Amino acid sequence: MKNLIIAIDGTAASGKSTTAKILAKKLGILPIDTGAMYRAVTLKALRLGIPIENREAIEELARHTEITQKLVEGTVRTFLDGVDVTEDIRSPEVDKAVSLVSSYAGVRKRLVELQRKMAEQGNVVLEGRDIGTVVLPDAPLKIYMDASLEERARRRLGDLKKKGANPTLEEVMEELRRRDEFDSKREIAPLKRADDAIYIDTTRLTVEEQVSIILKEVEKRFGGDDP
Repeated sequence: MKNLIIAIDGTAASGKSTTAKILAKKLGILPIDTGAMYRAVTLKALRLGIPIENREAIEELARHTEITQKLVEGTVRTFLDGVDVTEDIRSPEVDKAVSLVSSYAGVRKRLVELQRKMAEQGNVVLEGRDIGTVVLPDAPLKIYMDASLEERARRRLGDLKKKGANPTLEEVMEELRRRDEFDSKREIAPLKRADDAIYIDTTRLTVEEQVSIILKEVEKRFGGDDP
């Protein structure tokens, strides 16, 4: 498979990131977590004490921010201005602020530029919320992943508890519901399924089953040769 490009979009906690990483490993290509890039900008703004409602300041911040991703010992790491922030960007504080930050046109413009630049090399899996509709509308394979709100909340709750946080399931459901609504209704690059994207409901699927579905599509569209 030459110049294999896979775009994966979907709702929060639907399994995008985990599936993309495993899929990329099986295919021997690079997974790019675009959501992590927005989280990195959000983290930088929070650390600098910039109110997340200050759109102009955050857009200016984004223009002068470098974000890269690379495989380190088989794991994708996110670097903010050269510093590894892979764990830091998954904090509850970033969770609450990232939707607003990612809605700013200047932030999206800067990060889309970086994402397209990374995709130009080919042999990549990009996952996020607007990959198939905005970032790479001509991607040869587009996937849209979703799951029930309750199942997604259970998954997110498990992740938060591993980090020491202890919210209730109801609180996590409400946070995801709020984010779904915000992301779907934002004016710039709203979350939506591309017309030609394959829909995968992951509510009752294991990660292995999710990956298997996509691998079959890769085989069907690109053949079985190595990248």
